[in-house]
Amino acid sequence: MKFEQDRNAASALADFPVLASRARRTLLCVATLLPAVLLWGCAGVVSGQNSTPPPPQTYTISGTISPVTGGSGATVTLSGAASATTTANSGGSYTLAGLASGTYTITPSHTGYTFNPISLSAAVNGANVAGMNFTATAQTFSISGTLSPAAGGNGATVTLSGTASATSTANSLGNYTFTGVANGNFAVTPSHGGYTFSPTTQAVSVNGANVAGLNFTATANPTFSISGTISPITGGSGATVVLGGAAGATTVADSFGNYSFASLASATYLVTPANAGYSFSPVNRSVSISAANVSGVNFTATAQVAHTVALTWNTSTSTVSGYNVYRSTVSGTGFARINSSLVAVLSYADSNVLNGTTYFYVTTAVDSGGNESAFSNQAQAIIP
Repeated sequence: MKFEQDRNAASALADFPVLASRARRTLLCVATLLPAVLLWGCAGVVSGQNSTPPPPQTYTISGTISPVTGGSGATVTLSGAASATTTANSGGSYTLAGLASGTYTITPSHTGYTFNPISLSAAVNGANVAGMNFTATAQTFSISGTLSPAAGGNGATVTLSGTASATSTANSLGNYTFTGVANGNFAVTPSHGGYTFSPTTQAVSVNGANVAGLNFTATANPTFSISGTISPITGGSGATVVLGGAAGATTVADSFGNYSFASLASATYLVTPANAGYSFSPVNRSVSISAANVSGVNFTATAQVAHTVALTWNTSTSTVSGYNVYRSTVSGTGFARINSSLVAVLSYADSNVLNGTTYFYVTTAVDSGGNESAFSNQAQAIIP
């Protein structure tokens, strides 16, 4: 029995290292896991204490660019503490958003416009900034050139059309200028009586700068004459001849009744002679010039025969101081008094009449107080 006990004891001793080894492994495992558990716990504690900070607050800068024509579509540039650009809306208003506190410069720009002020400084300090306003002024430019030679340019009319319209008169050297011209597309056309221009017209675009050297060449148009004779000499010599129609002029026939109009462009004219004491056949003549002189525009003068119209009338039934005599070439109207003083008798001789004319006469009675009666019945006189 003792032997067996010892054997068992030995066996137990023999098994102890195994148990001890297992215990060591268990402790080792626990020791290994303990830092992990502790680390996990620390991580959990740290995670519970930290949080994401809120985003920083931002603000806006806003304003208006007026008038709308200059503000609408204008570019607004931000510089300084941050950089950005925006475009003004159709009403000229703009807003720059998402800005931190700081100092900024706002600068507008728009093709064809200048701004007052050129830029504005804005300090953002925990609040939005409004009222950063600008005034836009349209830029204007000039169009200029020369019409040469000076003889054709001097006094020529130059017309501007297109985006805007205007006229200018070339100076004595043929120079012309249009000022206050905004950006746009235009046409420039010169004109001067007796001249044609090359080119006839020129297109020009104004885009942020003056336009110079828009020149033209003037060429004198060929001119022609109208001439004729007024006969006989007694009626033609010294007669006045008037030119009307496309151009106006007056000349005097020479001692032989000859007359002439020179330097006339191709066109249609009206020629009318006149000479005291004469009538003319025809009364006037229409003349068309078509790249050639026109001669033989003749007239016949006929001496007007002196005539007298003898007028008589019945005495007034009232007491009168005298009578007035009135004459017209239109029946029933247009009467004008022809006596210089009251006619005391019942007759009057009108010697200032022309042949080939019909006259109409009436009389009135005037009393001592200067009161005048109504017109008498009308009398007619036909002068052959």
